[in-house]
Amino acid sequence: MASNQSTTHHQAIRQVKNIIAVASGKGGVGKSTTAVNLALALAAEGARVGILDADIYGPSQPQMLGVGQRRPEVVGDQGKQQMLPINAYGIQSISMGYLVTEDTPMLWRGPMATGALQQLLMQTRWDNLDYLIIDMPPGTGDIQITLAQKVPVTGAVIVTTPQDIALLDAKKGIEMFRKVNVPILGVIENMAIHICSNCGHEEHVFGEGGGERIARDYQTELLGSLPLDLSIRADADRGKPSVAADPESAISQKYRAIARKLVVNVQQHYLAMQALPDIEISDD
Repeated sequence: MASNQSTTHHQAIRQVKNIIAVASGKGGVGKSTTAVNLALALAAEGARVGILDADIYGPSQPQMLGVGQRRPEVVGDQGKQQMLPINAYGIQSISMGYLVTEDTPMLWRGPMATGALQQLLMQTRWDNLDYLIIDMPPGTGDIQITLAQKVPVTGAVIVTTPQDIALLDAKKGIEMFRKVNVPILGVIENMAIHICSNCGHEEHVFGEGGGERIARDYQTELLGSLPLDLSIRADADRGKPSVAADPESAISQKYRAIARKLVVNVQQHYLAMQALPDIEISDD
C-alpha cells in the first residue's frame, strides 16, 4: 500500500514524499497514541513510514515506541551533521525525548520551541519515506501555526473525542490549518464507544456522532472511530502500541482501515491539485 507519488512536490525535506500532521485542538484526546498507531498501520499496509514527535514540551513517543533514553547517532562532517532516526517496530522515529532527560522541564518560549522542531525535522537523515507522521503538540498556538507555515505539510488529520468541548477545539484546529492552506485529510474520532470488558455492553460515554458532524460541516471525511478501550492506553504505556502488540486484533484492523482511507485521500489530493487549470494572464 506504499504511496507511489512522484517526489516532485515539496522538496524541502529530502527522502520524504508526504508529511501528515496529526493534530488536536486540545490535549487528552489520545492524539499521540493515534499518531503512533496510524504510523504503524501505514507500515503494516506496506509503506515506508517515519514519525516525528513534535510535542516539544511533553514528548511521549520514546515511551510509546519502547525506545526510552536512547540517543540518536550523529553522522556527517562538522556543520553538516545529521541525526539518524531510531528504528522501532519497522518505523523511523525522532523525538525531543531522545535528546533530553526525563527530568528536564521544557521551559521554552515559542520561537525556541519552533526552532528546535524545525531542526529535528531538517537535521534528521530520513531514509526514503512514503509518509512522515508528525505528532503535533496539542492546541492551536504559535508552534502549530509556524510549523504549518514552514513545513511542507501534505495534509492534516484531526483527532477528537465525541465530547462537545473537544469538538469545539477540533474545529479550531481545522480552521487553523485552513488559514495556512493545509488540506484536512480527515477526522479520527477517538474514545467513541465504550465496550464493557465484563458483559460486552456498548455505551457512548462521551456522546455520539460528533466526528461525523464535524466532517460534514467542514467537507472532510470521518476516517474512522476507535473505542474507549483499556488495551489501547495500556499497550502504548508499556511501549508496544496496539498495532505492534496484536496486529490481527479488531482494534489494529480499525487503524489499518483508517490508514487505507488516508492513503486514498492523499492520492485524491494530488489528483485534485493536478486538475487545477493553469491561469494565463494576457495584456488585453
